[in-house]
Amino acid sequence: MTGTPRTLAEELRTRTDRGLVGLLRARPDLLNPVPGDVTQLATRAGTRASVVRAVERLDRFVLQTAEALAVAPDPCPYDTLGALMGGDGGDPAVAAELPRAVAELRAQALVWGPDDRLRLVRTARELLTPSPSHPSPTGLGPTVAEAMAGMSPGRLQEIIAAAGLPTTHDPVTAVAALTALFADRAGMAALLDTAPADSVAVLDKLLWGPPYGAVTDRPAPHLQWLLDRGLLIPAGARNVVLPREAALHLRGGRAHHTPEPVPPALSPATERDPQLVDNAAASQAFTALATVEELLKEWDLGGPAVLRAGGMSVRDLKRTATALDTTEQLAAFWLELAYAAGLIASDGEADERFAATPAAEEWLQLPDHERWAALAAGWLAATRAPGVVGTADAKGRALAALGPHLDRSPAPEVRRRALALLASLPPGTAVPAGAVLARLRWERPLRSGAPATGPMTDGGAPATPGPGPADDLRSRLAQWALTEAELLGVTGRGALATHGRTLLDTPPDSTAPTAAETTAAATRAAALLAPLLPEPVDHVLLQADLTAVAPGPLRRPLAEALGVLADIESKGGATVYRFTPGSVRRALDAGRSAAELQEFLAAHSRTPVPQPLGYLIDDVARKHGQLRIGAAAAYVRCDDDALLSEILADRRAVALRLRRLAPTVLAAQTSPDQLLDGLRSMGYAPAAESAAGDVLIARADSYRTAPRTAPAPVPDGPPSPDPTLLAAAVRAIRAGDLAATAERKPVQTPAPAPGAFPRTTSAETLATMQAAVLTNSALWIGYVNADGAASQRVIAPVRVEGGFVTAYDHTSDEVRTYPLHRITGVAELADDSV
Repeated sequence: MTGTPRTLAEELRTRTDRGLVGLLRARPDLLNPVPGDVTQLATRAGTRASVVRAVERLDRFVLQTAEALAVAPDPCPYDTLGALMGGDGGDPAVAAELPRAVAELRAQALVWGPDDRLRLVRTARELLTPSPSHPSPTGLGPTVAEAMAGMSPGRLQEIIAAAGLPTTHDPVTAVAALTALFADRAGMAALLDTAPADSVAVLDKLLWGPPYGAVTDRPAPHLQWLLDRGLLIPAGARNVVLPREAALHLRGGRAHHTPEPVPPALSPATERDPQLVDNAAASQAFTALATVEELLKEWDLGGPAVLRAGGMSVRDLKRTATALDTTEQLAAFWLELAYAAGLIASDGEADERFAATPAAEEWLQLPDHERWAALAAGWLAATRAPGVVGTADAKGRALAALGPHLDRSPAPEVRRRALALLASLPPGTAVPAGAVLARLRWERPLRSGAPATGPMTDGGAPATPGPGPADDLRSRLAQWALTEAELLGVTGRGALATHGRTLLDTPPDSTAPTAAETTAAATRAAALLAPLLPEPVDHVLLQADLTAVAPGPLRRPLAEALGVLADIESKGGATVYRFTPGSVRRALDAGRSAAELQEFLAAHSRTPVPQPLGYLIDDVARKHGQLRIGAAAAYVRCDDDALLSEILADRRAVALRLRRLAPTVLAAQTSPDQLLDGLRSMGYAPAAESAAGDVLIARADSYRTAPRTAPAPVPDGPPSPDPTLLAAAVRAIRAGDLAATAERKPVQTPAPAPGAFPRTTSAETLATMQAAVLTNSALWIGYVNADGAASQRVIAPVRVEGGFVTAYDHTSDEVRTYPLHRITGVAELADDSV
């Protein structure tokens, strides 16, 4: 094809395969389904939904360039665009970056045409052109021609006469004359030199937008001066507008108040020792593992009930926060982190409640660094945002932790991009969160709310400002991402750790890594983290004040056994356990004897077992099981009848409703569990027994859900296509375009209309196919598949037999076999068409 493209489709046909691949990668929504040819691709690229999505992913300067094109003449020469972006005096930074911005708009098929005739795609122009209902970020209003549409011819002549222009014979030339005056720098300056100072002040207030205002029925003289000369144009019964050409003159030709060709710098930067950063991150990673492990232990027998609307109640969230010794917002993060890793879920029973999953058991048995990798991979890919817990949804209902409606599709992309910005800094370098948020806002600027038109006083100033920017979800997601990365140990002291950089390592052509790629990167990161995590220890230090100090993380069997025998008093670098009568009784209830407990402590303590601790164990063991609780409704059995008499005489036993059945047996009108708890609260140490009289060992059975998978992320639009799909799609588009545009040889029968399928008889189809096999030539065919879908193809027949034709299909780039009865017709191609 030669000459200047007349449409977007014609320009797309001139692109290389690499150019089409770039377009499809940047706008993956164009691939669903794969366009049949370039015309379909161009049509789809111009649809409103696709253009909106593409515009939303432009950086600030590219978006400003598109906004400038929307207020420029169509088509717009490159020099005119440069003047709109840099102003009359020019801007070196704008001039240096403008070619990149135009190239980006071209690559995404939002702009087409040569440099002397740049055209913004029609849908994009409709989205970005200023209007009363959709103001432009440029702050510009309509053109003189648009604002004066419908104005009476007499009024037009009055305006151009007041502006010092000769009258004309028709409205078109009058509008053109006034437009030319406003675009003439010298003529416009001379006109404004005669303006009252108050009139100029009004123009200054409307200069950068909003360009609309309201006036009274009888405008003040300085406003009337502007209205008489077209510097303010009526835009309704009481509204006026500053025309675009006048505003551009007052702005010095600039479309934007502050062009931003260069992204905000990541500063001020604080340099730290990378090793200190890695150590701080590793310490926090270990704390994260301990917190999730404590959560699973807290829910070992089952967690809170699931609300009817889904999620957990505020009261249960508070209880969880208290158990984890943290705030409710952080508790929501740990809950969602465990949920994203598939460690907790709802059990799906009739009385539904949350509990640990079977995967949690496997996770607890893994080495620390592998457990961290599972958490990090789940967090990085999750679309659920714990930060919105407690806020209201669209219907005003509070969003619950682990509940529905917490997914925010942009979360994984924002999370990765925030970490990638930290990765672009030298190792150990930290920057304030505000700098990262400013860069992210530049890279994906969100659309602002529409400015309101406030009533204008006679001074010309809008009395009420328009609304501020719309809710910036990306900024909130980025802030949460930085906070969560610190909690998880991906960053340390505000800087990205070495293992955090490895966490981002994915194939270079993968814009949205798959779950397998994310898991592989997390595994590599965990291998770097492993040497930094503290080694588990196999001993404690017993002290005379009935406490034990664990000088580091304990090995799992020791931690589990000690967790039954003692209560955790404090956590940190060293964990302090305290022995109490209740904790010792708990160990005895679990089936341990006093001698076994003494041996256990002696074997795992670097210090001798203190005498007070030995006395405590022996004293509780001596009383343990002296009283026996069984089921009658419940009974108490004891060989010491004096002890039973003592219990009957105790006023605290009234609620148990005890009565003596025999000298050594008391009956109770309560359950065995309540009887056990009641006697223990009175200071006794009873033991439960079976129907055979044996002591029952009280072991807590872990409650687990049925096997559950981790929640699937909610994608933010169509998935990013892989290179194989992109290459196949481009081949299919090229082949379909060839079938649609290839030149046909003239035939005797009437040629099919453009876009219609060829029509030939069965005999003609068979004869043409056989001739093509002999001459090794290509054919254009119409084909209807088994589902009744019609398509056109370019094929090179290889063999015709048995009612089938075997041919190389240029459309699918493969050899295929077609039934002849499904071919609607055939036509030969010109010799140079393939």
